[in-house]
Amino acid sequence: MTFLAEIGGGMLEVSEKASEMIKEFLKTQEEPHTIRIHVHAGCGGSALGMALDDLQDSDLQFSEKGIDFLIEKDLFEDVKPIHIDFIETAQGSGFKLTSNLPAGAGCGGGCSCC
Repeated sequence: MTFLAEIGGGMLEVSEKASEMIKEFLKTQEEPHTIRIHVHAGCGGSALGMALDDLQDSDLQFSEKGIDFLIEKDLFEDVKPIHIDFIETAQGSGFKLTSNLPAGAGCGGGCSCC
């Protein structure tokens, strides 16, 4: 198991709005309070998403803005840097994850609104 207190160099960025929304969500949830960043099937291919989960042996665990995140080591190497934002549009609102997920693997260059 590897624990990273911080990921330097902007490898994971969480906007203030996303941080606020995640913290509000976590207040309503039972354990675990750790957010997993994962790949899931999205529109037109794979995309990054988030879910509550427990630490696995193959994970990196780190904290950003007081929120604990998990991601598989190999996945992190493939997609870093990751930016998490919360967007509000006329069509709705949700989290937007952008990264270096390989081209063609996701909708709109590796983003997902959950």
